[in-house]
Amino acid sequence: MRLRLRRLALACLVASPLAGHAQDVSLHGYVDGRLVAAPGERGWVEGGLGKTRYGGGKVEARFGGAALVGTAQLTPSLLAFAGVQLQDGDRTGVDVLEAYLRWRPVSTTRWRGSVQAGAFFPPVSLENDAVGWTSPWTITPSALNSWVGEELRAIGAEARIERRGENATWELRGALFQRNDPAGNLLAVRGWSLSDLTYGIGSRLREPDAYVRDDGEQPPMRYDPFRRIGHQWGNYAQLTWRARGRGRLSLMHYDNHADPQAWQPNEGGERLYAWRTRFWSLGASTDTGSITWLAQAMDGDTVIEPVPNRVFTTRYRAAYLLAGWNRGAWRPALRLDHFSTRELPGTPGLHAGEHGNAITAALNWRPHDWLRLTFEVLQIDSTRTARADYGLRPHTRATQAQLSARLFY
Repeated sequence: MRLRLRRLALACLVASPLAGHAQDVSLHGYVDGRLVAAPGERGWVEGGLGKTRYGGGKVEARFGGAALVGTAQLTPSLLAFAGVQLQDGDRTGVDVLEAYLRWRPVSTTRWRGSVQAGAFFPPVSLENDAVGWTSPWTITPSALNSWVGEELRAIGAEARIERRGENATWELRGALFQRNDPAGNLLAVRGWSLSDLTYGIGSRLREPDAYVRDDGEQPPMRYDPFRRIGHQWGNYAQLTWRARGRGRLSLMHYDNHADPQAWQPNEGGERLYAWRTRFWSLGASTDTGSITWLAQAMDGDTVIEPVPNRVFTTRYRAAYLLAGWNRGAWRPALRLDHFSTRELPGTPGLHAGEHGNAITAALNWRPHDWLRLTFEVLQIDSTRTARADYGLRPHTRATQAQLSARLFY
């Protein structure tokens, strides 16, 4: 599957100029290098229990990542899109972020429709709308969108219908997808994180080493979140309203419809279960003068049933408020996060839960179109009860500072 999607991405990029010189072809990307002052606790990316991308308490230069995105207007109605990335995480490699074809016929009325098929992000994030599914405001996305980048991807087809009015536009979109059955596993086992590591098709997410040992397995233990376990089709639907001078409001429901009793063998013979994951998401954005406001909230649950009548249910919530100032080449931003998980009463075993808050302050300077310098400080204050079982304090406070130099092309 991973090889097929990579071939699809390359085909979209290579075939674009062959489709005809009169059509629009574009390539965009970035390369990111940064200086990082990491928190002392080992990060979850390396098997620890920390909530940030980096850990170990060092100040060092790191490779932040690179991405290449290509689009080609093959015909007036047919668009090819593909995005690949290279990131320095637990396991470095080139991954496909998205690869799809979109058909949108030319419309001469107020109504416009489109259909796309392939691999793509569910339209959850208001933050990550820049090249390579990154944020133009901060280095690190919110907890809500960090999880979207880690475990959510739709591999299927999406239909969209839009009605354009004089002052406002309504849009309804819905999708059927597969290969996202393990989504929710990391959220239930590890909890929330704040990290700009976005995982591509075929990637492997690492579970915390302490939890793996507790289950009698040997770390590292990794799994593919974009995997089909069972035969169910997931779906999502989103309704969006946009108005000139007022902003945007979106309501979305997601349900992967995974069978919580289904499983497949994973690394080391461990069972990888399908997690029935669903949520509601509400997001809004608006501008007041030179300030852009983004607000979003998510509420959902994820369920597995490893043996009949033994149901594990984790409720999760997250929300953030971001304010970004548009001051020419300078763009300061401030974001407040809240996140939590809890095991529902009746869930057997360890009754783990967490709650926390985070504050992110970033200062972006973009003196040229091809260069952006960002200084970001992220502080996370959280409590997770399961940490006490491994001799750690349930309450932690971590601060991560980064200086990023991102070159665009």
